[in-house]
Amino acid sequence: MEQPNILRTAYSAEQLQSRVRELGEAISADYAGQELVLVAVLRGALYFFADLTRAISGSIQTDCIAFGMYAHSHTGVVRITKDLDVDITGKHVLIVEDIVRTGLTLGYLVQNIETRSPASVKVCALFVNPAQQLISVPIAYQGFTVSSGWLMGYGMDVNEHWRHLPYVVEVEKATGNHAAK
Repeated sequence: MEQPNILRTAYSAEQLQSRVRELGEAISADYAGQELVLVAVLRGALYFFADLTRAISGSIQTDCIAFGMYAHSHTGVVRITKDLDVDITGKHVLIVEDIVRTGLTLGYLVQNIETRSPASVKVCALFVNPAQQLISVPIAYQGFTVSSGWLMGYGMDVNEHWRHLPYVVEVEKATGNHAAK
């Protein structure tokens, strides 16, 4: 695939790693001595999730969850395509997301996780776009506030390509193919 037209580097690898370390330190302090399960929302959060887990001190469990759209659905109905394997009953759960735009999928996920009787459910998002949020989803840990630009790299893709970049760039919207989150 041809590389999309890059408008600017939005976040360098150094900026991302510095903020991830800060988030890891805050999470470590807040959950010291408690059972914590980090849940990655696949696939976009994968790189952030891996780095974040290494920035957290203490014992943690990890798991992943993935969503898909129902075929031919124009209503925004989502389904879980990969569910949790770890039992979260009575444990603190931290959902790790790459970017929160509309909040619809994340709102559904928080409600779904809450039905499984965890001790608590919180969200850690690397990027949050408050201007696009349709529902309010409380974010306990936030990396950066972003605008409506289309971002690529560090887990975020354009047509399933370019996730592997260690930095984040803004690309022309015409090339972006991101689902609302």
